[in-house]
Amino acid sequence: MEYQHGGDIYTNSVTLDYSANINPLGLPRGVREAVLRTIDTCCCYPDSRNQRLRERIATFHRIEPEEVICGNGAADLIFQIVQARKPKEALLLAPSFAEYEQALHAVGCKITYYDLKASNGFMLSLQELAKWLKWNGKKIQMLFLCNPNNPTGLVVTKEEIEDLLIVCREQGIFCVIDECFNEFLDEPDRYSILSQIQSGNYDHVFLLKAFTKIYAMAGIRLGYGICKNVSVLDQMNGIRQPWSVSSFAQAAGEAALSETGYVEETRALISTERAYLKEMLKNMGFCVFDSKANYIFFRDTREEACKKEQLLYKELLHEKVLIRSCSNYRGLDDTYYRICVKKRKENERFLAVLKSIITEGKQINGKDNYDTGNDVKCRKESDHGRALPHI
Repeated sequence: MEYQHGGDIYTNSVTLDYSANINPLGLPRGVREAVLRTIDTCCCYPDSRNQRLRERIATFHRIEPEEVICGNGAADLIFQIVQARKPKEALLLAPSFAEYEQALHAVGCKITYYDLKASNGFMLSLQELAKWLKWNGKKIQMLFLCNPNNPTGLVVTKEEIEDLLIVCREQGIFCVIDECFNEFLDEPDRYSILSQIQSGNYDHVFLLKAFTKIYAMAGIRLGYGICKNVSVLDQMNGIRQPWSVSSFAQAAGEAALSETGYVEETRALISTERAYLKEMLKNMGFCVFDSKANYIFFRDTREEACKKEQLLYKELLHEKVLIRSCSNYRGLDDTYYRICVKKRKENERFLAVLKSIITEGKQINGKDNYDTGNDVKCRKESDHGRALPHI
């Protein structure tokens, strides 16, 4: 399967990129200045232990520095935790972030999928999942939970997660909780398990966070993990590459944690524009899911979209607008898409292009609007909602 991701502006001619979920406010001024100051030290190796940055993160989250690990983006830490633990069987929710699967395959791990139901709006019931974990008869050793989920943007509360974590502890399951988009939520504390980890009662949990999205630092590459079980972090440090976090990334991370006003401004902007985009997409006839994050998950319900591969993606790309096709997510087909939330002016430009496609039936390469590829059938409802082993 071809590797696909958001933000692929290098192989496409794009004037509007709605495929990558990056903070539309751009790099904070304090972070920019910190990076520029670091240029004079680039002849020196960066601190391989990331000591100052880890201390800054620890103070920010009221934990100990030895309970923090930094990496070259969240994806780096996903691969590290899997390499360190080497689970023989893991559970993944579907649809969800593709890098979990890649990391698990890299260690030869058997994957069982817990497929979310389209008929239920891809909502996750952690009570049902907990019951399944108790009675499925499998020997699950690791579980990944993305909250808010990518690509759906749906969330579960920290109390619900805590109940699941208790079951996982009883079943001997190590949990990786991905909160890389948590800071974009209207009430981030309501959904974060940080307070549970701070209590010290969940040493079988690895909490994953990133600077990438909320601080618009995707090109700088900086993620971090928190775990009360220091031996787990020792294992990760034993297999990670030295100097994986550059001097620029370390300086940027330290500066970013002071940008509290920037984060508050971001949250207010995202809340307003997310509601605006949802309403406008619904008015155009799309099936819009109730995303709480800085991206929107929706389905193209046009009859022709079920017949032509990635129809909307190709129509928009012809207008130099890039969106994220979700066709390579397990359980989704060519009619599902994800777009990010930007500022009002950009959102209006995007919606104008989208509306012109929907209402005017623009042509692509001189051909009829619907002649964009091989016919594909929309997946039947029965394709969703089953927990199946990977074959």
